[in-house]
Amino acid sequence: MAVKALITDLAGTVLSADERAFLRDADPWGIAIFARNVETPAQILALMDSFRDAVGRADAPSFVDQEGGRVRRLRPPHWPDYPPAAVFGRLYDMEPALGLRAAWLGARLMAADLLAVGITVDCIPVCDVPVAGADNIIGDRAYGATPGKVAALAASAADGLMDGGVLPVFKHLPGHGRAPVDSHKALPVVTADRETLTKTDFAAFRPLAHLPMGMTAHVVYSAIDPVAPATTSVTIVSEVIRRTIGFDGLLMSDDITMEALAGTLAERARACVSAGCDVVLHCNGSLPQRIEVADATPPLSGEAARRADAALAAQRKPSSIDLAQARAEFAALLARVNATAATA
Repeated sequence: MAVKALITDLAGTVLSADERAFLRDADPWGIAIFARNVETPAQILALMDSFRDAVGRADAPSFVDQEGGRVRRLRPPHWPDYPPAAVFGRLYDMEPALGLRAAWLGARLMAADLLAVGITVDCIPVCDVPVAGADNIIGDRAYGATPGKVAALAASAADGLMDGGVLPVFKHLPGHGRAPVDSHKALPVVTADRETLTKTDFAAFRPLAHLPMGMTAHVVYSAIDPVAPATTSVTIVSEVIRRTIGFDGLLMSDDITMEALAGTLAERARACVSAGCDVVLHCNGSLPQRIEVADATPPLSGEAARRADAALAAQRKPSSIDLAQARAEFAALLARVNATAATA
């Protein structure tokens, strides 16, 4: 059976017999890991090995949202407590070179954490540019409030991951920063005109268009497509993500279980693929729901398969680094930010 254009999830910390059978039969391209799947480093590594054994592909990618701050699945005591992206933005405001260095170091260290437990893809950097009055779902997950600053810090973070042997996913294409509501709970509609979006929101993504993978936003941009959110909009995917931003890497949907999308899970999966998403991301589902989504998702083929192969081929051997020294340098940079905040 051909590999499905699907990234799916798991229920717990070990594979059940039914999950193993599902993975074997459906053969999803990748797996996404959440806090419910995490106990110890040894346990995660065993779970990743079980997943790859079930699908029969040693290079099958495993994904995690390990941003730092509010959004991190691997936490103390087994893993360091990384800060949100906004902290790097504050250091950048003090001295740009230090902010860029800290963003690189943080991502390089996270890559070491992830690769050690068999996780090969981290869904960072966040390239969204928040604006006043937007919902706080992005908030301090953003590196800053201007596209140039966001792009610079996001590029450093992406480089840090790749230097650590982990693939980045930049998100949320083509921009979630203006969303007036949380797309986990409702469908955001952004009413800004296209010129404004191009100069701000989209501009933060263009310098990173060379990255191997990107994730869509469940956001309607009414000036471009008044009906469909980016994830299911042929117009947004083809005209904005592929043409204006210039991204030719693997495009994955955001989680199709989020309330921003309408229809059954099968309908959502088909809509993602029809719009031009290469891979469907399905999280937080029961086993019957995973089967429903897998049945509705096509095999990876054509351009989607080419992009998937290219993304995996972009993974490289980790660069040499003294992790203890790097962690000490990172801690010193964070202490500098904290000291400045305390005296402000």
